Amino acid sequence: MAQRTGKADLPLHGGRVPRWLGERMTRLGAVITEAIVQHYGRDELFRRLANPFWFQSFGAVMGMDWHSSGITTSVLGALKRGLTPLSGELGIHVCGGRGSHSRKTPEELLLIGDRVGIDGASLGSTSRLIAKVDSAAVQDGFDLYLHGFIVADDGKWVVIQQGMNGDRRQARRYHWLSEGLTSFLDSPHAAIEGRDQGEIINLADRRAERSRSRQLDLLGSLGPDRIIREFNALEGHPPATSKLDAQPMLPHLIMPAHHDVRQEDVNMRRLHGNLAAAADRGPVDFEDLLLTPGVGARTVKALAMVAEVVHGTPCRFSDPARFSLAHGGKDRHPFPVPLKVYDETISVMKSAVRKGRLGRDEELAALKRLDDQSRILERYVTGPDLKEIVAGEFDQSFSYGGRSVFGWEPPANFETRKS
Repeated sequence: MAQRTGKADLPLHGGRVPRWLGERMTRLGAVITEAIVQHYGRDELFRRLANPFWFQSFGAVMGMDWHSSGITTSVLGALKRGLTPLSGELGIHVCGGRGSHSRKTPEELLLIGDRVGIDGASLGSTSRLIAKVDSAAVQDGFDLYLHGFIVADDGKWVVIQQGMNGDRRQARRYHWLSEGLTSFLDSPHAAIEGRDQGEIINLADRRAERSRSRQLDLLGSLGPDRIIREFNALEGHPPATSKLDAQPMLPHLIMPAHHDVRQEDVNMRRLHGNLAAAADRGPVDFEDLLLTPGVGARTVKALAMVAEVVHGTPCRFSDPARFSLAHGGKDRHPFPVPLKVYDETISVMKSAVRKGRLGRDEELAALKRLDDQSRILERYVTGPDLKEIVAGEFDQSFSYGGRSVFGWEPPANFETRKS
């Protein structure tokens, strides 16, 4: 049975993803997806997309704002652009999106169903029902504005949708997974992310089955007018009610309001493991890359975090901020996006996946060794603190092709860094 796996706070952020980043997110998102499917299959990819911690880390490693609600829109958009040309090969189709695009989801599913031989009409009904559950049955103060439906050729699917509370400047993301789902009204979510808003009426919880049934009985026996009269009569004297059994404590990913990445946002032991693995495996497995002037060694560090997104288990993604240290962020947090490094990362990943399709998995195996080594070394290695790491990135940003929404980074001694 699919069920909730956690919550997270997602500050609402405005702005757009610049084209220079969006195009790279499309390429990197697609090739990471291909690598996961090659190693672990489509079902595992869908399980990861249904995990809010992994999803946030996935967006962070692609250079999107590490903590904001914008990751949802930008990642789904990148996957839709990047995977559509590969849908025939991977058997994965991304539908929906934000605003008006979300309302086109049933139509898109019909077309996909006709093309690959699955029941597109039924999937369209599923899409509408899921949106209805999270907008009407889960009354938590968030209005849905984004709906992404990812479906495979075998009919399995994952849904990621998001609502906003404009007054609080917060968002809540909902994750659904078809695997094991037997009811849309008995704890169907794979996960819900969002800040605690106080009392929530969740009629989609399995413990609310009696409440749903009684509401229908009351509507049938009393009618709406008498229900209102009875409610008004009782309003001053509410009947005693017994509390439902407490739901087991679930993981809660809290995305802070501050934009900068701070040491408390990062598991430094894991970060030092990533950096040490890059230094250890680089000369062995990435010798040619290290010969790339200026960016070779830095790219291996980024690859260590990309490799973890491909191979890491769910417990590895409790600190999504760490993955922003692979390729920075568009708003210069934790540092400007190093485009030369980013492009090298894409090149290495595409080469590994391309050769993997032909049965030559030596480059994919090198990435797996890089991830394995991170976990071994993190047990005992130490390293600089986060401020020192970030300062070093700013110092080298010009040589790495650093860019943000504010423009290209100048040489380190050209001007004082923006705060």
